[in-house]
Amino acid sequence: MVIVFALFFGGYFIAHPQDFMTNAGGRNFISLNGKWQIIIDPYDAGAGDWKPVWRDQTASGKTDFYEYKFIDAVTLTVPGDWNSQNRELKYYEGTIWYKKTIRYQKKNKKKNFLYFSGVNYECDVYLNNEKLGSHEGGFTPFQFDITDKIKNGDNSIILRVNNTRRVDGIPAMNFDWWNYGGITRDVYLVETPESFIKDYFVQLAKNSKTEIKGWVALSTPAVKKVSVLIPELKIKYNTQTDGNGKALLKITAKPVLWSPRKPKLYTVIIKTETDSVRETIGFRNISVRGTDILLNGKSIFLKGINIHEEIPQRSGRAWSETDALQLLNWAKDLGCNFVRTAHYPHNEYMVRLAEKMGIMIWEEIPLWQGIQFTNPEILKKANRFLDEMIARDKNRCAVILWSLSNETTPSDSRNKTLAAMAAHARSLDSTRLITSAFNHVVYDKNTVTIEDPLSEALDVLAVNEYLGWYSQWRAKPEAMQWKSLYAKPLIMSEFGGEAMYGIHGSADTLSSWSEESQEKIYRDQVNMFKQIPFLRGTCPWILVDFRSPTRRHPVYQQGWNRKGLLGNNGLKKRAWYVMSEYYKEIDDK
Repeated sequence: MVIVFALFFGGYFIAHPQDFMTNAGGRNFISLNGKWQIIIDPYDAGAGDWKPVWRDQTASGKTDFYEYKFIDAVTLTVPGDWNSQNRELKYYEGTIWYKKTIRYQKKNKKKNFLYFSGVNYECDVYLNNEKLGSHEGGFTPFQFDITDKIKNGDNSIILRVNNTRRVDGIPAMNFDWWNYGGITRDVYLVETPESFIKDYFVQLAKNSKTEIKGWVALSTPAVKKVSVLIPELKIKYNTQTDGNGKALLKITAKPVLWSPRKPKLYTVIIKTETDSVRETIGFRNISVRGTDILLNGKSIFLKGINIHEEIPQRSGRAWSETDALQLLNWAKDLGCNFVRTAHYPHNEYMVRLAEKMGIMIWEEIPLWQGIQFTNPEILKKANRFLDEMIARDKNRCAVILWSLSNETTPSDSRNKTLAAMAAHARSLDSTRLITSAFNHVVYDKNTVTIEDPLSEALDVLAVNEYLGWYSQWRAKPEAMQWKSLYAKPLIMSEFGGEAMYGIHGSADTLSSWSEESQEKIYRDQVNMFKQIPFLRGTCPWILVDFRSPTRRHPVYQQGWNRKGLLGNNGLKKRAWYVMSEYYKEIDDK
């Protein structure tokens, strides 16, 4: 199911290693969301050779029996995680089998695809008791061509979904967020013409305000006419594919450039003789010059916040456009023009809605601590995750940063692996910036020095530091001096401390878990930030309290990381107002 081809044009080198179509939600599709029957299988016994669950067999004689059965009374809602839907599954890590039966009437000259927006972590997919394939990775889409396998009438779709943590997984065994399992994002049955528009890339050329470059890739290797229409700009650009089904684009235009102050999006229509896809696309440029980050050629300060893909009030994975709107409205209320979707690609609703709301995005893969960089398979797997993230969101102008990892320990294998990943990301998309959050800095009295060798491979430096919480201040915050061996812009990608909403006490006693102690950490941080000449963005950890099994304090944490500026009830802690005031002071014209 993997199609690989490459295209080079005017500074673009795009590889297509993943066989999922761009903008599946904008195609003709049937939603397969809703109730799915399930079987809980803690020992993964149903995957064995003896009467495997995927065969979905039914007893037909008096002496015949099977120790499994899908029934209507036992279901989970898709999309959704199983941990928040069933109290008995709160901490469950293992296998659950999903089944949905759909009735379908095949259509002439149509292709059919089973498209999954996200399944955590690993899954095997079966249609009518035949295995279609497998996918690893919980936060990116995948699909299967079922044109020759779907039949008229009833069709059975069965998934084996397993969220067991693995030492060779990404993320690996230990991570500070809830390991939500299940079919956590939308599922579609997509219908396309026999020859369809499989993929496209339509963005401003690097450092240009008037040249739109890119490409269109068809599903079949044939010469065909392609038209790109941008009605508001009165553009109708005609070209044709080569023998491999690929067409290059080079369009002269004068679009209004997208920015947080004016998040202008254009309707873009891509047409062939047999297919048409409608998109909304914005045009902007992001670059660096010395220690500045430039949006459309002007220096900008990234007023950010970290966000987990979780709705705290229901203690579950965020999955809908309504969920995304809640999280992003909180960010806007704080004064943000930028969010870091930590620590994995969030739902496509989140990315598209942020674009409409004028919020820039840092997007990263979940390469998070404890990774086996000496294992050569890790680089292959990490690059595939990059492939899938970039393939999905390459047309989203709100995404300005691709991030490689978070808090990985410097070593020869780590440095080489992440440098190779940076090169790979640039080969996929040369129009965006590359970063990676690290916490390796050197403290010497009142001086903090950035000397992580990974910095050589990055466009933008990003440091996670918890002065006042995990590390104590070496001097007064306003006396702290930051130095860098690299003349590059810096984002403070994580900082903060924990407090439980509604708990009040001493500002100088961390163990009080008080809002006052968290507020003091933030005031000290802001005083330090004002002394860093190459600081170009801040991103507090984190928007709202989130669930984490590693947080074990029986009174103040209870399985929650309490670093949120909002409590898990969605109410503002005192530290919220510190960051809100700081962001109001910053002029990002």
